[in-house]
Amino acid sequence: LKDLSASVWVWHHDSVSGSRNGGWQIRKIIDIPAEPADPDTLPPLLQGFKAVPPLITDLNLSLDDRFLYVSCWGTGEMRQYDVSDPFAPKLTGSVHLGGIVRHAEHPARPGIGLNGGPQMVELSRDGRRVYFTNSLYAPWDAQFYPEGIRGWMVKLDAGAQGGLQIDPNFFLECDELRPHQIHLQGGDASSDSYCYP
Repeated sequence: LKDLSASVWVWHHDSVSGSRNGGWQIRKIIDIPAEPADPDTLPPLLQGFKAVPPLITDLNLSLDDRFLYVSCWGTGEMRQYDVSDPFAPKLTGSVHLGGIVRHAEHPARPGIGLNGGPQMVELSRDGRRVYFTNSLYAPWDAQFYPEGIRGWMVKLDAGAQGGLQIDPNFFLECDELRPHQIHLQGGDASSDSYCYP
């Protein structure tokens, strides 16, 4: 399963290392394993692997550089890491919604599994709200979710000291539409520019 795993790397400058790369170094800091699965529950593309890859599709860093958010579109998991020490991240929160096999449900729709997974993530400037949708791009959606994406958007609440919780009152269904990008009024933690009210 290792070849279907995902990872996050940090690159940094180390002027004392004498590296042939002008002092630039890169190091793997996070490993996210693939999840074993019954081939009958997988799309044709993955049946031979007998596993679901995490498929990291988005990374978001809080404005205070404390928390890193990693969306795993394949497994339907949103992870939160404390990266106060960027070389030793600590997993501080995890929520499952959707996923290729898991189809984790939202509290607003108990008993009804979701497809797609955390994808296009927007983090509020104060770092307390995490929004995301479930559609990547039509060609990818069709390969990994051949039953068709049923679009949705959700909000998670992020604790000041870490931890994630699904907001049970925020669940937008888009039926046959494929929601993608979210823009927060006044900007967000991942915008290139900010508009202050």
